[in-house]
Amino acid sequence: MEKAILTLLSAAFTLSAFATYTVDEDNTTATNTYVLVHGAWQAPYVWDAVRADLVNKGNKVVIVQLPGHGDDNTPPLNLTLDVYSNKVIEAVSEVNGKVILVGHSMGGMVVTTVAEKIPTRIHKLVYIAAFLPASGQALTDLAYSDPDSQLGPALVPSADKLTLDVLNNKVTDLFVSDGSPADKKRVIENYRAEPAIPFTNKVTLTDNHFGTVSKVYIKTLHDVVISPGFQDRMIARAGIKAVYQLDTSHSPFLAKPHEVSALLLEIAK
Repeated sequence: MEKAILTLLSAAFTLSAFATYTVDEDNTTATNTYVLVHGAWQAPYVWDAVRADLVNKGNKVVIVQLPGHGDDNTPPLNLTLDVYSNKVIEAVSEVNGKVILVGHSMGGMVVTTVAEKIPTRIHKLVYIAAFLPASGQALTDLAYSDPDSQLGPALVPSADKLTLDVLNNKVTDLFVSDGSPADKKRVIENYRAEPAIPFTNKVTLTDNHFGTVSKVYIKTLHDVVISPGFQDRMIARAGIKAVYQLDTSHSPFLAKPHEVSALLLEIAK
């Protein structure tokens, strides 16, 4: 991974960006509110089945579309980790009470930043096969520390170094090798290049903000993007005691969405 990313710009840009988020407005007596944040090279569609399960159980669900993903066309030059986290905070501000904030993969960096900024709004912070940084780390720092990841050799930076692509013949093998043909087709159809600058943005975390938030980690045992061993090391370093596991690849909400939903319902108790 290092060869593909070392050449990326390390400067951060703080221009504003726009994104969308979807709220289940008709559920005014929801038991819990879940805010779901997707990862890199993905978009809100990955949460569709999980959202349906959670809503059917009487919960409210907010799915955030990060800027530069899905149908949002914010230029990659304008994107930073703070831009992402501020969009999630905007979504949280639209609902009442505390939320269960869930981040997948790169989304782990985003929800970590959100937890530092608005810790009192978060009931539980849930990482699903997600990057879990310590203060002072960027996603690239974590990625370099995972020698068992198979993502690095499949990365192709754009000529301007502002985006990263995954080799087309590796996308489904990396992200949803255990998914159905329909799952894999959907991933390919919704694929787009990933903004690169947020990968280089470091987080600053404090004990009296991020440190006060209750955290849960859901491991993926057949993950080749963030290896299970590296997930274990991040969990141990962060001191997380509430740990669950799924017998899936990197995108369990596609391959086994009902198992993900069941865990999220259990975590809320």
